Amino acid sequence: MKKFLKGKFDNLKMQWLISRYMRPIATRSIQVTIAVSFTIVALVCMLAMGVALYQRFAVRSEKMLTDAAELTLDQSVITLEDYLRSMRRMSDAIYYNVVKDQDISKETPITQMNLLYEAHKDYLISLALFSEDGTLIAASPVGVEKDGVDVTGQTWFQAALSKPENLHFSLPHVQNIFVDDPTFKYYWVTSLSRNVELNNGGVPEQGVLLVDMNYAVIEDMMESVNDNPSEQYVYLMDNKGSLIYHPMLMQISAGLFKENNSRAAGYDDGSYKEIFEGNERIVTVDTMSYTGWKLVSVIPTSNSYMGMKDIRYFVMMVISITLLAMLILNRFVARRVTRPLIKLNDSIREIEMGKADPDVYIGGPSEVEHLGRTLRASYDQINELMRDMVASQEEKRKAELDALQSQINPHFLYNTLDSIVWMIEGEKYNDAVFMITQLASLFRVSLSSGKTIIPIGDEIRHASNYMNIQKVRFKDAFSIEFDIDEEIKNYCTVKLIVQPILENAVYYGVKDMEDGEIVVKGFMGDDGDIYITVSDNGFGMSSSQTELLLTDDTRVRKKGSGVGLINVQRRIQLRFGEQYGLKIESEPDEGTTVTVHLPAIPYNEENRKMLETGKEKADEE
Repeated sequence: MKKFLKGKFDNLKMQWLISRYMRPIATRSIQVTIAVSFTIVALVCMLAMGVALYQRFAVRSEKMLTDAAELTLDQSVITLEDYLRSMRRMSDAIYYNVVKDQDISKETPITQMNLLYEAHKDYLISLALFSEDGTLIAASPVGVEKDGVDVTGQTWFQAALSKPENLHFSLPHVQNIFVDDPTFKYYWVTSLSRNVELNNGGVPEQGVLLVDMNYAVIEDMMESVNDNPSEQYVYLMDNKGSLIYHPMLMQISAGLFKENNSRAAGYDDGSYKEIFEGNERIVTVDTMSYTGWKLVSVIPTSNSYMGMKDIRYFVMMVISITLLAMLILNRFVARRVTRPLIKLNDSIREIEMGKADPDVYIGGPSEVEHLGRTLRASYDQINELMRDMVASQEEKRKAELDALQSQINPHFLYNTLDSIVWMIEGEKYNDAVFMITQLASLFRVSLSSGKTIIPIGDEIRHASNYMNIQKVRFKDAFSIEFDIDEEIKNYCTVKLIVQPILENAVYYGVKDMEDGEIVVKGFMGDDGDIYITVSDNGFGMSSSQTELLLTDDTRVRKKGSGVGLINVQRRIQLRFGEQYGLKIESEPDEGTTVTVHLPAIPYNEENRKMLETGKEKADEE
């Protein structure tokens, strides 16, 4: 008893020593305090400097992109204005040098218009002169109007007469005035129209001069600006926001792409930040003189961040290297200052770890020396305590083996083997052989050499073996019919998806019925996918219960293998995608139908490997 009490006293004394000397040193380490304090201050300063530098670089990078966009727009505006100015000069030449001084009652200016057309035919589609009532006076190169064309109703004609003092540029449209040329081409044009004064036998009349510019010229100019691999682009619109050119014009017309051109029409010249369709971008606007057309550059802000990638890495590298240097320097300084306490702390650590012969440090200031002597005197008790602690910890670290989940319910296997035993005892050898054969085939498909993807034919054979066993076990209490199209048997499926559905149909549907029926059908649908249905005439269930079968994974099954339909659903969708899986239809007292929806993927080794590795969906052949 005395030895026992002495041992308890020594243990309590050792705990007190550890609490008295070791914990204050561990929790109030001077070296750690100095090192951490200096490191935190240095880290905060470096992070602040890094963030400031990065933000400065980001602003500068964004400014460079904006300046580059403005320069590109300026150059593009100059090019387009030169082209439009040349068209205006040609319109002026026709009007002032040909039309204004010529009597159209005596002759038409067709010769001069042909000469001007030939000189500018690379940029023009046609030239035409109309009277105020829409009568064609002259045209080059084609002079025959289409039947039923009323030019007075076209916007370019009305704009020229309504504002005679201006020249008017239309939006791009198909030229539909003159009879098609022999090549039967349809030309996209931008019309330049103006009001002109005609001399008809000395009587002044109003008319309209039309210059149909080749839209392909503008398109080529804009495509050269948009010839870059980045996501930024430039588009052209009029002052009301109607698109004249856009690199995604076809997608916009089809509703596959959207542009914020209506808002950009209200911008003055300059650069703006906006959020459109959830994406932040920089929009730069430059207005063309006289026409009022606007060139708009769109640059996603992600483009500016791409240029900052190297800078981010550089800043992170500088911070990391500096921090590492500060850690080394702080540790060196703190160690020199706290060396005596560190040595004493190392001695305590050796005792704590249960070293056989620890070297307890005695030295330094008197307080540290006193602690060293006290610890040395208590070493034996500490050593014994540490051995007990290590043994206890090692005992707690023993690992436990995980139980493997079996694929087939042991209860089902037990009942099947039990049925085989009573068949043999009853000398029903043929029935016993049949049961053993079906059970072996069942296991063969279940194993499938470790494969997860198998042909539908094997899956149906596995389901048939399972149902043959169940019919014997339940003494043909229900009937089963398989109606599977031969064409689908060599397509891919996930292993063991039909058997759990049949199991549910047996245990929850027809087991307790006198005339239970289960029908399994497999066919290829009109959409090219494969469908397998399992129908029973059992008790059915409500719609709320049906929904839980594929959504609630916390339900505990009281019968069957324990593999719920939600497990089947997840395995199908994991391999083939969210659009496939199970569909359950049921009505109380009407029965239940479960439909398996699978893609039509032919079974071959290549498709099997791709589906099992999950790298990508196998191609449908």
